[in-house]
Amino acid sequence: MNRIKKIMMVLLILVMTAGCAAGGKQEEENIAEELKIAVTVFPLYDWCRELSAGAENVRLTQIVSRSSDLHSYQPTAKDIREIAESDIFIYVGGESDEWVEDILQQTEKEDRQVICLMDELGTRILQEEEKEGMEKEDHEEETENDEHVWLSLKNAQLSCEKIAEVLEGKDDTHASLYAENLSSYLKKLEDLDEAYREAAASSDKKVLLFADRFPFLYLCRDYGLDYYAAFKGCSAETEASFETIRFLAEKADECGLAVIFCLEEGNVKIAETVKENMKNKDAVIMKMDSMQSGMSEQDTYLSLMEANLETLKQALK
Repeated sequence: MNRIKKIMMVLLILVMTAGCAAGGKQEEENIAEELKIAVTVFPLYDWCRELSAGAENVRLTQIVSRSSDLHSYQPTAKDIREIAESDIFIYVGGESDEWVEDILQQTEKEDRQVICLMDELGTRILQEEEKEGMEKEDHEEETENDEHVWLSLKNAQLSCEKIAEVLEGKDDTHASLYAENLSSYLKKLEDLDEAYREAAASSDKKVLLFADRFPFLYLCRDYGLDYYAAFKGCSAETEASFETIRFLAEKADECGLAVIFCLEEGNVKIAETVKENMKNKDAVIMKMDSMQSGMSEQDTYLSLMEANLETLKQALK
């Protein structure tokens, strides 16, 4: 009886081992069928989410968390693994993405498709400006390309077209789905672009004032708007001198501006100080969302750009 029990136990172990091996093989097949997409920041994540909607095999990962500031981000071991294992990796390509190049070299993958948006956008890329009245940097820096490309709806359209093209090439099973999603999403982007254009064209005011960093250069260029700001878009400075405060306050009064802007996670104190030094004491402080940090699970690229439009309308009254 003991011998029979031993034989049965051996058989049971063999069956279980075979089952595990089969399960492992099946799991490997399932993983192979997945389309792993890794992106750096939220706008790219949301574009991919919209374009891949309905494709059950897509696994989408955002590397830079919604609570992190992309300008000071440092990748974790988990982030490096996500990029290494990705079939498609998408990043912006600006100064804040300098860490990406090293990871791509260290995690070479023959069939990985990499999209650098600033490379794809080519001649549409703008350089950061040192505008009159801006706080001077503590140290000399070379002029950098402005990396906030997603704040142009035209750039968003071009970027989505490229992403959809790569999706279709990587996953022909869902190619028609990606094409349909692209067509639908482009229409929404185009409609919102037209709404921005109408808002800017219908106003006599063409100047915005930011008592903060200024990442909205692409948006202003798209709609013929001028601006003044305390700092450049990627500036590391957080303290504004009295000269900068006074300049912004005088410009706001000179241009008849009733709105002082700061960013979603910006320092409101600078805006408050500008207001205190203005003749127009009825001026209000409002926030524009640059989508660099602080997004909630309910936010989408379109919802945030729509909210920015409503805020912009108030400033253009």
